[in-house]
Amino acid sequence: MHTLKDKVAIITGASSGIGRATALLFAAQGARVVLAARRESELARVAHEIELAEGSALPLAGDVQDEDYNRRLVALAVERYGGLDIGFNNAGSLGAMGSTLEVSAEAWNEALQVNLSSAFYAAKHQLPAMLRRGAGSLIFTSTFVGYTVGMPGMASYAASKSGLMGLTQALAAEFGPHAIRVNALLPGGTDTPMGATVASTPEALAAVKALHALKRIASPEEIAQSALYLASDASSFTTGTALLVDGGVSINRS
Repeated sequence: MHTLKDKVAIITGASSGIGRATALLFAAQGARVVLAARRESELARVAHEIELAEGSALPLAGDVQDEDYNRRLVALAVERYGGLDIGFNNAGSLGAMGSTLEVSAEAWNEALQVNLSSAFYAAKHQLPAMLRRGAGSLIFTSTFVGYTVGMPGMASYAASKSGLMGLTQALAAEFGPHAIRVNALLPGGTDTPMGATVASTPEALAAVKALHALKRIASPEEIAQSALYLASDASSFTTGTALLVDGGVSINRS
């Protein structure tokens, strides 16, 4: 049984990591996917991988910070696939790391733009297409950082990603009467290129693993399974939530 049969999804940050794993999973579950990321060649490779597995994917490279790019992603989904059912707004950035006293206004604003404003632009253009469908699932990738755990040197990342929680709740309340569900996915440490910048040495990786109750980090495919849950009818009564998929990092004290 294909969980997302005949569904249409936009996936941002789809060229690697969680976005790539989710694109492959959604397509395998029957969804037709519009893939978004900045790196055109990597994005094309993911689309080709999906097509080799007899799935359907349309890549469109661009920058999620650009509101018009978000509009064009929806237009592509509607023109080629007939509508939009799922938005997995996953693209993000760690932003400036290090002492808050040394974070420039430019770096602060960039983190807000990539992690929060881009999600607002995505929702602004995805929601009308979902309203025309009569239902939908909107998903934002947030993080436990700044939600359940404070970590030094990550102020801009924490603040920008935490803002997604307010956006999630407001949109869930506003569009719930129209059968559109809005949720946030909060991964723990995950084996992605972004995660590797935080745990860049064997010692740092061991320390990150130790923070988690499961004493390991996730594979992107594990996080993708939770994105599938939020996208599918399995979560039909779930909206306005923060789904922690964090290996117990939020509760671990050992």
